[in-house]
Amino acid sequence: MANNGRRSVKAKKGPTIGTGGHGRKALEGKGPTPKAEDRPYHKAHKSKQLAERSAAKRGTGARSAGAARSGPKGRATEEVVTGRNSVVEALRAGIPAKALHIAIRIEMDDRVKESLKIAAERGIPLLETGKPELDRMTEDAVHQGLVLQIPPYEYQDAYDLAEETVERWKKGHVSNAPLFVALDGITDPRNLGAIIRSVSAFSGHGVIVPERRSVGVTASAWKTSAGAAVRVPVARAANLNSALKQFKNMGIFVLGLDGDGDVSLPDLTLATEPVCIVVGSEGKGLSRLVRENCDQIVSIPIDSAMESLNASMAVGISLYEISRQRSAK
Repeated sequence: MANNGRRSVKAKKGPTIGTGGHGRKALEGKGPTPKAEDRPYHKAHKSKQLAERSAAKRGTGARSAGAARSGPKGRATEEVVTGRNSVVEALRAGIPAKALHIAIRIEMDDRVKESLKIAAERGIPLLETGKPELDRMTEDAVHQGLVLQIPPYEYQDAYDLAEETVERWKKGHVSNAPLFVALDGITDPRNLGAIIRSVSAFSGHGVIVPERRSVGVTASAWKTSAGAAVRVPVARAANLNSALKQFKNMGIFVLGLDGDGDVSLPDLTLATEPVCIVVGSEGKGLSRLVRENCDQIVSIPIDSAMESLNASMAVGISLYEISRQRSAK
């Protein structure tokens, strides 16, 4: 067949004009399938919302005895004492209280009657509360129809407390030289309560606790102090080592308690000076940096068969010796 003298020319392959990526989004997937609880139309989503609302309501109450609820910067904000024995003991010890919650139609016994009597004498509000609300307040702890609501402890600032005490002593408003006890790594509230009690017994001026990784003034500490927490201020230090350095700049001698001390307690010559005793935990003792910031490490002579003393016991013995030397002066 004639082609009219024309030659067919095939198109030469080469770059062609593309879409410029305009269709890329159409090819992309929509990502992983959301969880059932995150799909607004799903039944699990409603269950999640109800659980969150319930948790938010529980958060407005307080936790069970010995467990402080955290607020801004991890500070304890509120606490409750639960159970008939615990509540009556707390009231006997004079622990500050915001309110005494009593279950509706509670079965009366001697503990309940005494709790009501003490609360009425101290002017503590009595609130008749339903069991579901008591369960929420205590996070389902065993409360036996009695819940004592404790206000947050108002800590002083460690530097302010020391400065104020030193100034009062210099002006003659305080007869004894400033005497403090600082806690390094102690987390048992009963130890804190016993130490507060010893500080009160031997005319100390305050207890210093670090802001983090340390015990605070809980209901358990209040009870162990046997009311001494009302008389002895507990101050917080954002950083214990910084606070100890500030104390030294004020003229307060920092004495660490440890079994391998530089000086034995009976040979202590700084007892009549302004002093801050630092005690560590039973297991770890004083931390390295705290040891470095101590003017002296003091040891208490004990029987070689005994490995160490309880922190509160060590503080009590040390305070007694300091008090004895000050009285003999």
